[in-house]
Amino acid sequence: MQLRTLIAAGFLSVLAACGTVPPTSMPTPAPDATPVARPRDSELGREVALFALGLIDTGYKFGGKNPDAGLDCSGMVAYIYNQAAGLKVSGSAADIARQGREVERGALRPGDLVFFNTRNAPFSHVGVYIGDDRFVHAPSTNGRVRVDRMTAAYYARRFESARSYFD
Repeated sequence: MQLRTLIAAGFLSVLAACGTVPPTSMPTPAPDATPVARPRDSELGREVALFALGLIDTGYKFGGKNPDAGLDCSGMVAYIYNQAAGLKVSGSAADIARQGREVERGALRPGDLVFFNTRNAPFSHVGVYIGDDRFVHAPSTNGRVRVDRMTAAYYARRFESARSYFD
């Protein structure tokens, strides 16, 4: 498990170094609006992202809530947030989506949650954003926790929203 953590820490360091958002992708505020800058990242967000990376290759199990028995997407998020940040989130991906504060895609930070419509149902899949347009998730296909790009055709077409649980 320590080797996984060291690999994950190295991976997160690389992603953090190149995970900045180009200024042209940020929305331009109205002339009379005062822009509210969102910090580049947070300590809790980094902890969540690092912990998520440590779960790569954990087996998938529908309804799974711990790595020993297997994880599904919402069980993985609940486990990570509880262990890494001491935050309780629970329920389905849709339930978890209702609990967070909406974040614009261009303002995503490591540790934020990203939601997708993968079963013809709103908010049917959730993952942990780790930076550089990548997220960790527990998909039922291929049966393992893994990292995917949000720009991959499958996920780009199904992206619905992002949520933050800390600032």
